[in-house]
Amino acid sequence: MNMKKFALLTAVLALLASCNSGDRGELVGVQGKKWHPEKPYGMTLIPGGSFIMGKSDDDLAGINDAPTKTATVRAFYMDETEITNGEYRQFVNWVRDSTIRTKLAIMADEYALTPGDGGTGEFAFKDSDPDNMTVYEKYMYDNYSGVGPTGYEGRKLNKNVKLIFDTSKYPDEYYAEVMDTMYLPIEESYNGQRTWDVKKFKFQYTYMDIQAAAKNRDLRRKDVIVTEEVAIYPDTTAWIRDFAYSYNEPMHNDYFWHDAYGDYPVVGVSWKQANAFTKWRTLYKNADQKSRGKQHVNSFRLPSEAEWEYAARGGLQGATFPWGGPYAKNDRGCFLANFKPLRGDYAADMALYTVEAKSYEPNDYNLYNMAGNVSEWVNGSYDPASYEYMSTINPNVNDPNNQRKVVRGGSWKDVAYFLQVSSRDYEYADSARSYIGFRTVQDYMGTDITANAATNRN
Repeated sequence: MNMKKFALLTAVLALLASCNSGDRGELVGVQGKKWHPEKPYGMTLIPGGSFIMGKSDDDLAGINDAPTKTATVRAFYMDETEITNGEYRQFVNWVRDSTIRTKLAIMADEYALTPGDGGTGEFAFKDSDPDNMTVYEKYMYDNYSGVGPTGYEGRKLNKNVKLIFDTSKYPDEYYAEVMDTMYLPIEESYNGQRTWDVKKFKFQYTYMDIQAAAKNRDLRRKDVIVTEEVAIYPDTTAWIRDFAYSYNEPMHNDYFWHDAYGDYPVVGVSWKQANAFTKWRTLYKNADQKSRGKQHVNSFRLPSEAEWEYAARGGLQGATFPWGGPYAKNDRGCFLANFKPLRGDYAADMALYTVEAKSYEPNDYNLYNMAGNVSEWVNGSYDPASYEYMSTINPNVNDPNNQRKVVRGGSWKDVAYFLQVSSRDYEYADSARSYIGFRTVQDYMGTDITANAATNRN
């Protein structure tokens, strides 16, 4: 090949390469997929902005733990209602079913039971049949099988086969043995009914401690990966323990499981359990996203104390309650929230205990019961002086060593003072109460801001 032909060929190849890239040699960045924000089900968008955080009026209780300061928060999604019993039961059932499936898969593995036997073998790990494994799955199995404390971590469960709860339809003795371990022992049953051993309903998750990683850049990733395991069943005995010399047995027996209370806010859930719920909700949603070839969504989490107060105010500056104030009644004399009015007349607001999560009128951000019904856990540790030193942008004070976690909003058993959007209270992270629930938030991908902030910017 002479030099002229070589030069011509080189020029053609360069031209083709340029045409294929389409950028003509310019710095255009990596072109990803277009992102279209999807409002999470049951949530509303809270536009970012600034507000006066703290008590605008005199602190009648004299606690003085919420001095006023200007704070700014980013946009985020928030549950329109408190998490309900029905929604939390979805979490409990998922953990229960996953635990049963894992036990069945291990049983099948130990006794060499395989799919097609019509029994427990149908629940074998998906990698039990090498012919149905992808190249990647086979590689992972060959190189990582046996890793972890039990040796079964990372192996995929077969969730296509329905679990059987009717004892008359158990397929074999292996299945019966596994199910037997999920119930309390026979000697602990009464009235001819066996009950789930809810202590086995444990959810394990991992997360990266970004705060620790940021403070010590010499740490390796494995040093900041934290594994948590939480028993997630609500403490229904809270209805008894919270009120001495009081007949609350019906609430203990029925409130969480009976369908009559499905739309009522879940209670008896500790801060640790509420936090575990947010991790599960993220895992559950992103598993679906992955199955449909979509990008992962931001994590669900508990709101910071500033986010909660900002959302509770509903865009009203200096208001006492989510509806404004200063009174807990409207102009027709009707109470605007579920709390303890009139020196303890619980029934005056038409409710003895909790009410459905979507009750009373929502605030201007379409959030229900930001005052009353149940108090709500937030992602913050209680320090009376925290307002003095926390940041003014996205303020959040959550000390892992401080187990006093903030609750906001007041509940059905509280007086009006605790319903104020600026009032602070706390409970210990491992405590569960019959008057504390929670709602979740998710970061918004963007910079949506309040209308007044947009006006000021222009």
